[in-house]
Amino acid sequence: MKNNKLQVAVIGCGGIANQKHFPALTSQADKCEIVAFCDIQAERAEKAAEKYGAEGAKVYTDHKELLKDPEIDVVHVCTPNVAHCPITVDAFEAGKHVLCEKPMAATTEDAQKMMDAWRKSGKKFTIGYQNRFRTDAQALKRACDEGKLGEIYFAKAHAVRRRAVPTWGVFPDKAKQGGGPLIDIGTHALDITLWCMDNYKPATVTGSVFEKLGHLPEAAEGNMFGPWDPETFQVEDSAFGYVKMENGATIFLESAWALNVKDSREAATTLCGTKAGAEMVGGMSQEGYDLVFNETTGGLLTEEHISDTGAIAFFEGNGGGSPEVKECKQWLEAILEDKEPLVKPEQAFVVTQILDTIYKSAKAGKEIKLD
Repeated sequence: MKNNKLQVAVIGCGGIANQKHFPALTSQADKCEIVAFCDIQAERAEKAAEKYGAEGAKVYTDHKELLKDPEIDVVHVCTPNVAHCPITVDAFEAGKHVLCEKPMAATTEDAQKMMDAWRKSGKKFTIGYQNRFRTDAQALKRACDEGKLGEIYFAKAHAVRRRAVPTWGVFPDKAKQGGGPLIDIGTHALDITLWCMDNYKPATVTGSVFEKLGHLPEAAEGNMFGPWDPETFQVEDSAFGYVKMENGATIFLESAWALNVKDSREAATTLCGTKAGAEMVGGMSQEGYDLVFNETTGGLLTEEHISDTGAIAFFEGNGGGSPEVKECKQWLEAILEDKEPLVKPEQAFVVTQILDTIYKSAKAGKEIKLD
């Protein structure tokens, strides 16, 4: 530490860094300062350093050169998905704490390499699942932990958009991202679902992956972010998974950037337990989220609605600011106070394992058993 603050470096100065990480880190100025910026496009790193950097902040185009700096304590990895693994492994080998953006990796094999490097390093490690810090997600998790739902034996993980294909960055580039909506937004829905169920033991996975609308010029009309280019669309437009856990519990995961449905539902879960059920209702078709508990009271079927307002990615809940600020604060405190971060590497590994297996199952055309 320098100046009594953690010295932070950000590798990848694109959209997620500018929308989430830089503002969140800046909000924690009493705990950290951003002293190094790295991007393969030098001008992006330079622009970020000028706006968010501490005095004397350095700019790099090679992350390996950045990691040679012994004064850097923490690295945030905000690159396209396929680069998560090599950069994170290098950071741990250089003795840095790492927050890696979601998903942990594009494949199970890469995620395992990251886990191995982390365990050897003795440093802190977490993955950027900021939706856990939404007010509704926190309330649902508490209710599950307190036993309000009883045994949760069936769930749906929702990540469906009607027409909201991202047309910026490298999202449609399979070589850089490893996949489309399943790995992009399906990962958030699955993370919330597994976390609330507190069940990280998948037994079998069956997947279906579709490339139906991404290559149709007429389907691109009406897209929220403007028409995409069907010629350069290289990933799936929708994917679905059926996951059976070791204890028999079942999860259905739905993900799509483009699907002919009326309403969107994203970063949300439906949980069915022996005592009660709960549903998160929200997405780009409405403002904020509703959290609905359903149970039997006095012999009648009843519903309890809890609502808040905010956007999909950065839910403005009560107490402590937006999710990305809450995420950043607890992450830095985990390092400073030697505590576990809320999002544990072991949990994020299982998310990646399931997503990767959905792709593999769809390609093989059969159910796949997990070790």
